[in-house]
Amino acid sequence: MAMKILISALSGIGDALMFTPAISLIKKHFPEVSLEAVVMFKGVKDLYERLPELDKVYYLDFMNESKFKSLKFVLGLRANNYDASINVYPSNRKEYNLISFLIGAKKRAAAKYLRRDFSNLGWLNSVRVLESDDTHNVETNIKLCSALFNLEIKELPPMNFSLTEEDIKSAENFLTKNNLKTSDYIIGMHPGCATLKNHIKRRWKPEKFSELAKRLITVKNAKILIFGGPEEEELKKGVFEGIKDNNAFIVDTRNLAQSAALIKQCKIFITNDSSLMHVSSAMKVKTFAIIGPTNPGYIHPWKTEHKIISLHLDCAPCFFYSPRPLICSRTDVQFKCIKELTVEMVYNQICS
Repeated sequence: MAMKILISALSGIGDALMFTPAISLIKKHFPEVSLEAVVMFKGVKDLYERLPELDKVYYLDFMNESKFKSLKFVLGLRANNYDASINVYPSNRKEYNLISFLIGAKKRAAAKYLRRDFSNLGWLNSVRVLESDDTHNVETNIKLCSALFNLEIKELPPMNFSLTEEDIKSAENFLTKNNLKTSDYIIGMHPGCATLKNHIKRRWKPEKFSELAKRLITVKNAKILIFGGPEEEELKKGVFEGIKDNNAFIVDTRNLAQSAALIKQCKIFITNDSSLMHVSSAMKVKTFAIIGPTNPGYIHPWKTEHKIISLHLDCAPCFFYSPRPLICSRTDVQFKCIKELTVEMVYNQICS
């Protein structure tokens, strides 16, 4: 009987996307393995349901469901008798480790975290790989799979986001509707990022995105597409109104895959440290990542041309993987790393 594995991708879209190279490698080396996934974000569901390597994707919004319904759902997965489960890296919250334990796979693979591992129940997992602050998330995920299968895997594939013909057609329709051509200098921008655990402090100011866009329109004759998730509608609108130019457009898509297809039409993508930074990487678009407190060693755009735009302060990076909220210990300017990054600095990096 083929081995049955559950991928637990309960953290965000970017984390799930950075596990896709590991999925590709599992199926390459062990094509008979049955792979399923459990997710709790709609965008991750959109992404994983398009992967041919996955046999089934289970979805539940744990954050907004009752504890009873969540427990019933988890125990339902337990009935599938998985041979192994893998917590995608990073997923060091105690809730994720407890869910993995309750699902009851014979082997449970997860990273061993340098910070607060014990208090977040990391010891519930049986196959461990020690995290490293110098290692990209993609590589840590591949090391997890190597440990689970007792096989040294050296390949480092690109991320995988499969697009359908319908996804591609939706992007073409958006360009046609807005009188845009593929030959135009189309620039994607994502002024948002995750907000949980105070991560909103990673955002470059929306008005700076607007000012940068105006300069790129004037100097480069650029067409600006403003991206964001369903919860970022007001943010997108604010950036758009700050630009005040007919060459700027708000992107409104039905799902993550349609956004990905439109990002693929961009010449470059300018973004905060966000899930769409990783989507841009998966689409092989040149990516300019505006990074403040985050460790770029974990999350730099993978397998695509890119540039990290940062002040490179001595105190940065200060955000490492831990369940605690993002804080700044500076006494002069809180979150100086992102606040004092000017439009001029970002513009010069893009044009250099």
